[in-house]
Amino acid sequence: MKFPFYWVDAFTPRVFAGNPAGVVPLASWPDDHLMQRIAFENGLAETAFFVRTAPDRFHLRWFTPAVEVDLCGHATLATAFTLFHELGQGGDVITFDSRSGPLTVTRQGDRLELDFPSQPAAPVPPADQLTQALGRAPSLFLRAKARWLGVFATADEVIALRPDHAQLARIVPGRITVTAPGVDCDFVSRNFVPAAGIPEDPVTGSAHCTLVPYWAGRLGKTKLHARQVSARGGELWCELAGDRVKIAGHAVLYLRGEIAV
Repeated sequence: MKFPFYWVDAFTPRVFAGNPAGVVPLASWPDDHLMQRIAFENGLAETAFFVRTAPDRFHLRWFTPAVEVDLCGHATLATAFTLFHELGQGGDVITFDSRSGPLTVTRQGDRLELDFPSQPAAPVPPADQLTQALGRAPSLFLRAKARWLGVFATADEVIALRPDHAQLARIVPGRITVTAPGVDCDFVSRNFVPAAGIPEDPVTGSAHCTLVPYWAGRLGKTKLHARQVSARGGELWCELAGDRVKIAGHAVLYLRGEIAV
C-alpha cells in the first residue's frame, strides 16, 4: 500500500523554521491504527490525513505520534498549502470538516488564513504543581477547557523557561501555554503538550484560539501580531472575529515523497 506524502513547515516562509507537519492525501480512509502508526513513524508533532468530499471540501484528521487530536492549526495550514501549491486546488477558499466542526482556510496573497473557534480562558487560582513544573511563577493563571494559560511579565521570562517535562506530563489538562507581551509584536508564546506526546510544540495555531481572546481583551484591539518563541520560531497574524479566531501565516514545502506500508 502506498500513499503520497508531503512535509510542510508551517507558520514560516523558510524551511527549518516554523512547525513541520506531515500531510497525507487519501482516496478513502484506511484503518485508524494504520494512520496512528504512520504518524508515529513520521515523528512529527502532527500528521494530517484528508479525503476529498466535494470539489472544495475535505474531511480532515490529525494524529500526533501518540493520539488523534481534535484541533490542529499548523497541520491544517500545511494541508491547505499542499492542496493549493502541490495538488492544483483552484479557488481561494477550502473547507475542512473535522472533529471541531467546519474549518475554512482562505488564500490571501502569500499567506493562508485559518478560521477557527474561539476558546477563551478564565482566571483561576495559582496552580502550585504547574508553577513547580514550569520553574517560574506566572503573574496570572487562566484555564480553558483543554488548556492552561500562564501569563508572564516579559518575553524574556517566557524564552528563559526550562520546564520539567516529566512533571508537566502529570498535569491535567495536558496542554500548557505560556505567554507575555512582545517587543516587536503584540505577544509571544510557547506551548507544551505532554498529553499528546509533544514536549514542546514549535508553533501552535490551536493555542491561539485561547491566546487571541485574552490579548484582544487586554490590549483593546482585535487584530494582533504574534510570535511563538520556540527554538524553531514562528509568526502569526491573528484576528478575533466574534466567536471565531482568524490565524494567518506562511508555509513552505520541505519534502515530497511516498509512504510504502
